[in-house]
Formats: sequence, C-alpha cells, structure tokens
Amino acid sequence: MAAIGNRGTVTEAANFNPDADAQKLRESMKGAGTNEAAITEILAHRTIAQRQRIKIAYKQTVGKDLADDLSSELSGNFRSVVLGLLMLAPVYDAYELRNAMKGAGTEEACLIDILASRSNEEVKVINDVYKKEYEKKLEDAVTGDTSGMFQRVLVSLLTAGRDESTNVDEAQAIQDAKEIYEAGEARWGTDEVKFLTVLCVRNRNHLLRVFQEYQKISGRDIEESIKREMSGCLEDVFLAIVKCIRNKPAFFAERLYKSMKGLGTTDSVLIRIMVARAEIDMLDIKAQFMKMYGKTLHSFIKGDTSGDYRKILLELCGGE
Repeated sequence: MAAIGNRGTVTEAANFNPDADAQKLRESMKGAGTNEAAITEILAHRTIAQRQRIKIAYKQTVGKDLADDLSSELSGNFRSVVLGLLMLAPVYDAYELRNAMKGAGTEEACLIDILASRSNEEVKVINDVYKKEYEKKLEDAVTGDTSGMFQRVLVSLLTAGRDESTNVDEAQAIQDAKEIYEAGEARWGTDEVKFLTVLCVRNRNHLLRVFQEYQKISGRDIEESIKREMSGCLEDVFLAIVKCIRNKPAFFAERLYKSMKGLGTTDSVLIRIMVARAEIDMLDIKAQFMKMYGKTLHSFIKGDTSGDYRKILLELCGGE
C-alpha cells in the first residue's frame, strides 16, 4: 500500500480501512448535492495503492464503479483531479496522452511533459497500458498526430531505450559535445538528428558531462543553444529532456509556475503534475519552486484557483 516514491506529500494512511472509506464516499454522494469535502478528505490522503483497495471495496459493497459514480456526481477541474487520483500512474499517463491527441489539434505540451520525464520502465508500462486501453499502439497514435523532427524525438523516447547505467565514457562525452556543437552553433542550419542521438540515448551522468564539455567548447549552456537553433515543439521537447536530466523536480516546478503565472491558468498542466507527482517527488518540487521563485507553491495555487478544486490541490500540495 506504500507510495510509489519516497519524496511525495501523499503518504500511506495509517489504520487504513477501505470498507469504511468506500462507505463514506457512498454517503458523500447520497441524496441532493455532493459532499466534496469528504471526497477530498479521503482521496487526497490515500496512496494510489490504497485508492485501488477503496475502488474494490466500493464495487463489492455498492455494486457500482466508484469512478463512474464520482464522474456523474462531479464536474469541472475538481472532477478531473478526483478521476486522476483514482487511476494507477501508468493508466493516468496513458489517459492524459490519449486526451492530448483526441479530436482536432494536439496538446503537444502533454506529450512532452510525460515522455521527456518518465523512466524506461515507466514508458514501457505506459506503452502496454495504452495498447490495452485504447486498442492502438501509442507510437502509431503519436506518429498520426505529429510530424517532422518533433515526431522522431517522441518516437525515440517511446522506444524506452535510454542507457540507464551510470558510466561516463570521457572520450565519448567530449566527442558528443563536439558533434552537437558542430551540428548546431558551428554551422549554417542545424543537424537535429545529432541532438536526438545524444539527448535521447545517453545516460544521465554521461549527459551531465556532455553539457559541461559543451559549455567549454561553445561558451554557452546547451539550453541556450537549443533556443537559438530550434523553435516550436522541437525546441520544447529538447529543452524538456535537458531540464529533466539536470533536475527533474526543477523541471516540474517551472512547468507549474508557467501554468499559473500571468492571466488565466493552464489547468490541464497544473492538474497533471499535481496528480502525477503527489506521491513521487512533490516535496522536492515544492522546495525547487521556493528556490526558483521565492514564493511557495501553496501560495501560488491558493491565489490561482478556487472552490473545491483549490482545496484538493492544496491538500495534494501538503501544507505551506
């Protein structure tokens, strides 16, 4: 029943009783109106594994599907958070990817957020779940919805083939840095395949060494060069890969900040990160947010959302 990570704000509830929780959820939806506070109280303070037990208990005692019942009782952003919390992590990722590609237009930011930040193992499971749930290969869905070099980077990430060892091949790192430099800053036009080969295939320690070496050769951060050499979704995906390699919680902190700053809120991004990272690394994301922006994530969410949606997000955020 434990959390999937050990740096989350959502941790295992003590004295857990799935039957009692199922009963309380049933009561929260009985009669006129819905008791959103009771739903938040339970679901925001149970791990994903515990929520699966509650779903089973609910079906046994009520003879209906908990997600279906909540879906018909709730609406808006609050409903999106609640339904996300009920899903296993790879199921939620697959569901988000599917939604990002459904209908006209594509939410490229979602494809980037998920595929640039998940481990090989996570991507493999997402691929399996997607096929099972939607009867289509995720790779086929992605290639049908994207194009050009951006598509090729996503397809490479979907193979889940990144080297995950910790070895740094010094000579290779220097060679990689040189090749990226020569493929970009040092020439007219950009050979994006070289960036793909290095950024999507090499392991983290090796890449950190490549980034150091690149800085030496070019006098610039690799991020800066990517911004100068690329544009649009391709720029976004390469930047996301580099940021996740350097510091994943900082990547998510920046995504959260951008989803809330300025006019309006990009709720899809805010919800996706709060739900997906709550029991993995939300503590680190909060610390990075404070360090980068001098304000708490809690205060940002509080100022940018309202109602039950705000309440459940603040619970997932866990205190100031």
